[in-house]
Amino acid sequence: MHRSGFVNIIGNPNVGKSTLMNALTGERLSVVTAKAQTTRHRIMGIISGEDYQIVFSDTPGIIKPKYKMQESMMNFVRTAFTDADVIVYVTDVIETIDKNAEYIDKISTIDVPLIVVINKIDLTTPDKLDDLSDVWKSLLPSAIIIPASAKEKFNVDTVIASIRNALPEGPAYYSKDEMTDKPERFFVSEILRGKIFENYEKEIPYCSEVVVELFKESSDIIRIQTLIFVERDTQKAILIGKKGASLKKTATEARKEMQRFFEKKIYLETFVKVKKDWRNDENYLKNLGYI
Repeated sequence: MHRSGFVNIIGNPNVGKSTLMNALTGERLSVVTAKAQTTRHRIMGIISGEDYQIVFSDTPGIIKPKYKMQESMMNFVRTAFTDADVIVYVTDVIETIDKNAEYIDKISTIDVPLIVVINKIDLTTPDKLDDLSDVWKSLLPSAIIIPASAKEKFNVDTVIASIRNALPEGPAYYSKDEMTDKPERFFVSEILRGKIFENYEKEIPYCSEVVVELFKESSDIIRIQTLIFVERDTQKAILIGKKGASLKKTATEARKEMQRFFEKKIYLETFVKVKKDWRNDENYLKNLGYI
């Protein structure tokens, strides 16, 4: 018997959805930083065995949209409720249970298997964890509750086993050697955008978008040219830094991570351009794949 299905990971910002996704797939497919809203797209990761295939989808954190790009991000989340064979709701030991209560109400009515992962259990005590698990069980009686630490990879195997048992019978959707449905250019932009989130404060990460203009691979090197868009000239100046030092640091860190990801030498060129109010530009958001 072969099992396969689409498993959608949802939850609030900063609970560890992307860290869990990476731990489950064994690949750094989702950007992981300490800042909220790092994940902007639905990112698919695929793991396969002889008798199963799990197609994971990591979604943006649940937020109240302030501009069109965030509205599109929440559309990805809403879609995740409707096209899943299994839903993994990620919470942690820090957030209050009633945060975004309307989504918990929605989860309670879905007609697919539900797994609640209580993440970051290394930050609490056994007694408090037991109490928290009991509360989640009372809220979602049909759910499987799994305490875990995605960062430490504790109980990740239990999550995978629970997902496999919940999958419907069916053939594989993708070739067994595929790891993701995303193109290489996507991961270039995600890696560079992740470094922007790590290296800059305030509005800079949230006002930045990365476009890959060139991705040319040969036998020994990949040549990449990227363009970072921001909304204002002042943001461009901060991103570049004095004599280009800030941009050089960020690009160097991104290049090293790209080399690890692609396992090949990378030549990276990075430029910065101002595109005013791009987060509310429907045509531009469509070109970026948000709409």
